[in-house]
Amino acid sequence: MKQEYTLTVYTENQVGLLNRIAIMFSRRKINLESLNTSPSEIDNIHRFTIVVEETEVVVKNLARQMEKMVDVFKVNYNTNDEIIWQQIALYKVPTSVIMKEVKVERLLRRYGARTVVIREDYTVFETTGQDEEIDNLLKELDKYGLIEFVKSSRIAIIKSSEGVHKRVLNMEKNDPTKKPINNEFLNHKSMIFQM
Repeated sequence: MKQEYTLTVYTENQVGLLNRIAIMFSRRKINLESLNTSPSEIDNIHRFTIVVEETEVVVKNLARQMEKMVDVFKVNYNTNDEIIWQQIALYKVPTSVIMKEVKVERLLRRYGARTVVIREDYTVFETTGQDEEIDNLLKELDKYGLIEFVKSSRIAIIKSSEGVHKRVLNMEKNDPTKKPINNEFLNHKSMIFQM
């Protein structure tokens, strides 16, 4: 059964990686509901947050395939119950309506919206939340001459995850290129060649 999954992909910040990841979805005819890229808690490691509506089997196979890519460290996939997520939305409304209608001000307070810009011709409000909250405010503001609306991609944190920080630190600790060279072995070899 299809349901909404959020994939969290930790990667190196490489040119062309977004394209390679997008191709994996398009080859399988999977529509991306939301895509966000941002820095992670570790320098030079980026985080892709991808939302799809698919079966668990398909998402699990996709996560495995992505982890095989050279630049990808880790891929997690989670249902909405396993993550904490938010989106941001901006609403542009005529300033004249805001000034006249007390109902609009109450409505904005109820949804926790804050003013971003006030101009003579329009006012922009911002709110964060999940789809239902954002869409409900959109429907309400539409009654008052909404001019423009935009909603961001999802950002999410996995409830049970420790992120990728520990994994990267362990990789650095176990990096064979950083291990000291065994000088005893080299000295022993040079003694053999001198004899």
